[in-house]
Parts: sequence; structure tokens; C-alpha cells
Amino acid sequence: MRTDTTRRALLAGAAAWGLFARPAFALSAEESTAFIRQLVADIDAVIAAGGSEATMIGKFEQLFLRYADVGIMAQYALGADGRQATAAQKQAFANAFAGYISRKYGKRFKQFIGGRIEIEGARRIKPGYEIKTTAYLRGESPIEVIFLVSDKSGRGQFFNMFIEGVNLLLTERAEIGAMLDRRGGDIDQMTADLSRAG
Repeated sequence: MRTDTTRRALLAGAAAWGLFARPAFALSAEESTAFIRQLVADIDAVIAAGGSEATMIGKFEQLFLRYADVGIMAQYALGADGRQATAAQKQAFANAFAGYISRKYGKRFKQFIGGRIEIEGARRIKPGYEIKTTAYLRGESPIEVIFLVSDKSGRGQFFNMFIEGVNLLLTERAEIGAMLDRRGGDIDQMTADLSRAG
């Protein structure tokens, strides 16, 4: 029987600990900061190059695949329901999740046109480092964007973001869980729909 929404929520903390609380390799604060600085530079380059929304979002998807630990993020987003999934289903979901999340948040990156992102500092956390940035948007108040960075995949990658205090992974875990509930726990159908969402 499929895990229900309430139990999924209760297991969220334990799942997060299991996925992210493992020791990092030798990532330093300077390396983590340089990693996010390069990500910001690449985002700026996409914006400066312009093009259609579809073109820009496609480039943001490539950046997401390069800089994000998609496997871990997808595993967490799928949550306890992933225990029932086959290896092929998990891979299909990870691929769909990468496209979905980059489309969804790529559209938000368009807000940065005419603005800038400044790195404020780094703080050590158990899985790696928290890199705090401020996005200064044209005609709007600045917003805080925090990246969590780890190298436990073998290289520096970010595994979570907080945008104005909103936890990306927790938000998407709830979204994915709701999508599964509406489809009676059918992971294949949810994955197919996710590939078109965002």
C-alpha cells in the first residue's frame, strides 16, 4: 500500500538526514563561493545573450544539469514513494525532474534581467556550505537567495536553494507528493506529466 501524505511528511526529516548529512569531501568555503560565483556568471551570460524564452530556459536547463546534484534532489523530491520505484523509474523521474525544475526556476531567472546577484558570504553546514547571495532586481526590492553546496557526489554541486526563505526541495517534495496522490500513486504517469510541467 502506498505511503500516504501524512506519513510522507513525517518521514521528510529522516529522509533529509539520510540524504544530506553524510560527510563532505574536502570542499572549502572559498571553493564553494567560487562555484556559486561561476554559476551566477553563467546565469548572467545567458541573460545577456538574450533570445526567446524557450532558448533561455533551454540554456538554464543545461546550467541546472551542470551545477546541481540532480540525482540527490530528485531522490529527495520523490521521497518515500521512491522506495517502491524500479531503477528505470527513478532514472526517468530524475530526467523529468531536471527539466521540470529548470523550466520552473528558469522563468524566475528572467527577473534578473537588468539586475545583479551579489555573494554575501559562506557558512559551514554539516553537508557542505551555505552560500548566501542577494539578488538586486530592477524596480523591485532585493531578494535573498541561498545555495547549499556539497561535494559528496565527487565534485562541487548545489543540492538545494532557498529563495526569499522558501525551501526549494521541501516545496517540490510537497508538489511531487500531491501529483502522485492525484494519480493514485502511479509513478510512470506522474513522471510523464512532470516532463511537460513547469
